[in-house]
Amino acid sequence: MLNTIRHGTSTDRTPLLIAHGLFGSARNWGVVAKRLSADREVVAVDMRNHAGSAWRDSHGYDDLAADLANVIGERPHDVLGHSMGGKAAMVLALTDPARLRRLVVADIAPVEYGHSQVHLIDAMRAVDLSHVTRRSEAAEQLAQVPDDGTRSFLLQSLDVAAKRWTLNLDVLEAEMPKIMGFPGLDTRFDGPAFFLSGGESDYVRPEHRDTIKALFPKARFAKIPGAHHWLHAEEPRAFEASVRAFLDAD
Repeated sequence: MLNTIRHGTSTDRTPLLIAHGLFGSARNWGVVAKRLSADREVVAVDMRNHAGSAWRDSHGYDDLAADLANVIGERPHDVLGHSMGGKAAMVLALTDPARLRRLVVADIAPVEYGHSQVHLIDAMRAVDLSHVTRRSEAAEQLAQVPDDGTRSFLLQSLDVAAKRWTLNLDVLEAEMPKIMGFPGLDTRFDGPAFFLSGGESDYVRPEHRDTIKALFPKARFAKIPGAHHWLHAEEPRAFEASVRAFLDAD
């Protein structure tokens, strides 16, 4: 079972499950999850090989979707997934649609991407944790990661006291082709689906729409102006309002 952080209390509203992206955690979603829990229970998970969840030898989307199904149980949930978590949520919807009422996919498409995140794994491995006593010291060693936001994001997965990353870097590196890809599935999800992207992000492109609509015929699309890939962190209020409007729609 995945490690979870639960917000709010169970009500007659459909619970919401949140699945984070690569190198993330349930804790990253605290602000948005708390706001969305005003009228329903919100369950944010640590995906396998991340944060407080167990380390496993595989990290394919069939594995990740099965993990989410185990958390959901028998009562259908709304599911929100960002990036890697969005792909896991899509696979769950396509292979086990009875688990979902509505699907929200944040800034990712059901396609294979050509870039890799192995360079960030290399950067984390290069940090000499034996001499690190606070995150600022690790940040100095992460200077090869040019973006301040990315450095700060990665450092959230550093356990300074234990001198370890809370990420299974070996498996994530080995499984990176699966993470960047998307399984070939000949099913479709006929429920409501919302693809919400950052206005400044290029992860969901116009040429992806035909693929999305083939798998998710009821897909709706929206962009948050000025936001990039981490749209929920950059524009939390706009993100929360967009998600809430979709979840509350008839």
